[in-house]
Amino acid sequence: MTTDKGWRQDNLSESLSDVARIKIDYSKPPWRRFLAFLGPGALVAVGYMDPGNWATSIAGGSAYGYTLLSMVLISSLMAIYLQALTARLGIATGRDLAQACRDHFSKPAAMALWISAEIAIIATDLAEVIGTAIALNLLFGLPLLIGVILTVADVLLILLLQNKGFRYVEALVITLIATIAVAFLFEMIFSKPELAPLLGGLVPSRQLLDPAVLYVGIGILGATVMPHNLYLHSAIVNTRGYDKSPAGKREAIKFATWDSSLALTFAFFINASILILAAAAFHFAGRTDIAEIQDAYKLLSPILGAGAASVLFAVALLASGQNSTLTGTLTGQIVMEGFVNIRLKPWVRRLVTRLIAIIPTVIVVMIYGEKGTGQLLILSQVILSMQLSFAVVPLMMFSGDKRKMGEFVINRFWKVVGWAITALIIGLNVFLLAQTFFGS
Repeated sequence: MTTDKGWRQDNLSESLSDVARIKIDYSKPPWRRFLAFLGPGALVAVGYMDPGNWATSIAGGSAYGYTLLSMVLISSLMAIYLQALTARLGIATGRDLAQACRDHFSKPAAMALWISAEIAIIATDLAEVIGTAIALNLLFGLPLLIGVILTVADVLLILLLQNKGFRYVEALVITLIATIAVAFLFEMIFSKPELAPLLGGLVPSRQLLDPAVLYVGIGILGATVMPHNLYLHSAIVNTRGYDKSPAGKREAIKFATWDSSLALTFAFFINASILILAAAAFHFAGRTDIAEIQDAYKLLSPILGAGAASVLFAVALLASGQNSTLTGTLTGQIVMEGFVNIRLKPWVRRLVTRLIAIIPTVIVVMIYGEKGTGQLLILSQVILSMQLSFAVVPLMMFSGDKRKMGEFVINRFWKVVGWAITALIIGLNVFLLAQTFFGS
């Protein structure tokens, strides 16, 4: 039975109910109110610079120079649009994407979407585990296996921050993003990339149709437009205690869109700088075979002639892995509560997700060593790209439904843009599968 608002249920339990809402002081001028909305965009942007991005961007930059910069740009523009839609959905309907799916679809369909979302979270966590373990190995010489096991300990940090308040989580995330940005600013200075070829790489070329290039390109897409971010953003926008009137929601949507768009634009420059660094340092030096993070670390200082280059690289990688860990925890909670209404204690949920990610990583490290971790990282990003359609299609369905969105439904132009993005994502993945199983 559907209500007159287009949903089967009028009232759902609040997403992230254990997180205190941040009050909005409407006596303040608009720019001050906007500051209160800053933060969720940073949490979303974390997914666009996680260790999975590093693996795909290093492989793409060293092998193909600046060619795949166009894929980074396209992916970032798609991400800005899709994240704006998730913020709109969360604020307009008061429910996150997982809750909306559970409400709208049949139970079997909702369960299938839940499994897809969990696979995406595990693939994301896999990248975080590997990235953090590699960073600990590079900085402190810890064996990869020990580093993988140590990643379980981040549960304690997350619990501490969530107990102190959501602003503490956001503050740590922003600090870690700033650390990554400073590290790559110096890396760009050291690598001295040529501007003309760099700008040319922002324009798509026919080389993208090559199956080998496309495989890495879709990995970049999966590492940039991440399915778990759509669930995350639709929930965390409601950590703000905005006015629930139409005018209050309209302002909240505007500020949330500005927040995520600014954060993702910043993330684009960091994400692109990883690929630019790999292209400038390795591809144009004739080292087109660099696909492993460890190899990049070892060669950066000798090739660039800057002793700090490798250390900065590893510090940024560690910050990236820890940052992604924080958002992965929140997303796991949102997805499980939203799809199946199961509420676990945060530390239990985090431990289960992390252990699931650790098992295949430990096996790969024991059998294949460093080489295997790099291949596993890229594979995790391709898996993410495959799962993306299962989050984007419901998002487009809900955003374009006037009964569900009311006056906040997207207009015809943005529907066309959104479905074109969806078709592109599905088409690229079908092409990749066809090439993988039937191509030469």
